[in-house]
Amino acid sequence: MHTVVDALECRPLAEFYRELLGLRYRPGDEPPTDGSPDDADWLVLLDDAGRRVLAVQDVPSIKRPDWPEHSVPAQLHLDFAVPDVAALERHRRRAEELGATLLLDRTYDAEEPLYVLADPTGHPFCLLVSALG
Repeated sequence: MHTVVDALECRPLAEFYRELLGLRYRPGDEPPTDGSPDDADWLVLLDDAGRRVLAVQDVPSIKRPDWPEHSVPAQLHLDFAVPDVAALERHRRRAEELGATLLLDRTYDAEEPLYVLADPTGHPFCLLVSALG
């Protein structure tokens, strides 16, 4: 149905992925506009066709993964394919503008150039050039 990512506060992480991936909120999950508190603890993000892509849920505690070490494992990571190196560079810059942190630069790999980044909560994700991208 969709992948769920844990966060101490789901709205900021949902906003990161909404902006990064060009998604939109499921109806009813949008941020309040009337000044009321944003007490969302589960948010679903949809693609342009209305399909569920990603959900973000509040959890009471989370340890930031320390990838590439494994004392605090990543447990999962997301891969996002792009069609070429120019798109890879553009999406890396965009991710960093939104709060991602670069963990690994493997753009020298001619077969599969990629970046490993961490989202604002610390979950690693990859941006890579792929023939499937």
